[in-house]
Amino acid sequence: MIHVRAVPAADTRPLRQRVLRPHQRPDEIVLAGDDDPAARHIGAWLDGDGPCVGVGSICPDPEAPGGAVWRVRGMATDAAARGQGVGRAVLEALLAHGWASGATRIWCTARTTAAGFYLRQGFEVEGEPFELPQIGPHVVMRAPRP
Repeated sequence: MIHVRAVPAADTRPLRQRVLRPHQRPDEIVLAGDDDPAARHIGAWLDGDGPCVGVGSICPDPEAPGGAVWRVRGMATDAAARGQGVGRAVLEALLAHGWASGATRIWCTARTTAAGFYLRQGFEVEGEPFELPQIGPHVVMRAPRP
């Protein structure tokens, strides 16, 4: 069974670093919006007291005035836990928080290698792929409205 709960932003960084940006130190994995008071950070566990195997964050988009646009960031699942629904459980918790907080649009940038995961969750691709230096090719994706 997958357990998800809100965690401090700092608790997401070790897994983010291992999975998403191994070339950086965990303290360098601070994303824009992490410290926004409205942000929500989610951790996932396969059992109640084991290691955290999935993380993700959502926050109001600082570039969109009014707080109605939210962004999913830093989604990461430990390689050993992939395919077990961890990412889906984290994403569902993040989206529920965003929509309940008044979001009218929720989006993310996804590595092209992860785009299939988001497509299976109902997201749609917006625009063409682009390159993030030192990270790789990405696409902008939009969450489905509930």
